Amino acid sequence: MNPPIGFENACDCHIHVYEEGYPLAASATFKPPLAPASAYRNVQRGLGFSRAIVVQPTGYGFDNRCTLAAIAQLGDGARGIAVVPPNISDDELQRLHDAGIRGVRFMMLPGGLLPWDGLADMSARIAPMGWNINLQLDGNTLPQHEAMLASLPSKLVIDHLGKFLAPVTLESEGFASLCRLLDGPHCWIKLSAPYESSRDGAPDFDDVSWLVRTLSTRFPERSVWASNWPHPNVKPVPDDTRMLDWAMQLANSDGISHKILVENPAELYQF
Repeated sequence: MNPPIGFENACDCHIHVYEEGYPLAASATFKPPLAPASAYRNVQRGLGFSRAIVVQPTGYGFDNRCTLAAIAQLGDGARGIAVVPPNISDDELQRLHDAGIRGVRFMMLPGGLLPWDGLADMSARIAPMGWNINLQLDGNTLPQHEAMLASLPSKLVIDHLGKFLAPVTLESEGFASLCRLLDGPHCWIKLSAPYESSRDGAPDFDDVSWLVRTLSTRFPERSVWASNWPHPNVKPVPDDTRMLDWAMQLANSDGISHKILVENPAELYQF
């Protein structure tokens, strides 16, 4: 099957933009590469996509200016995910919405700023706006938080195949927890960044390819795809078109691919 990069309104659901002139936060865990929105345009053209979701990098902390500038530069085909303090005002949330933000990022790994005990309250605040909680964690810890996540009033989007930092199998409790959440009414999964969980590595990521195949088949209406450009701290840097091809071949259906690349992102990010 040829990669479906010709789909109109296809969306890359997770990129980061790093521009000159925006200082890193004190909480930053590494110095990111320069990755301007203008450079992503070349990637986007190579993929054949017209939409993208700019996710606030951990390195910028609560300073969303670079992300907002990238959304503005990428235009009508861009939306974003912000990192906001728990005491953010309703007026500021509305300002971010008007600028294209459609969710709040909770990073539960080094560099993250928002704690677990604030997640439910933030979900309640953003639910009326149609926003999502964008969650990155070690998927093996999902059972510890499943009950709370299942009860969230807002949409929930889990990054990078669940980002299992220890080996995962079809019988793993973390994978079972992920599936139960996806069976619920508000959860989505990004079929992205297999290198975050794989020990086998490129080009086939054999030890996690079953995740893409299983999730896309079982949850075609709850799956989206993302490049994770510019692939922070990943060496060598993956070829984005090959990563798309890899994932869509595992999805193994043009109909499912269209849901993953076009229909689901349009619903999730309000295009």
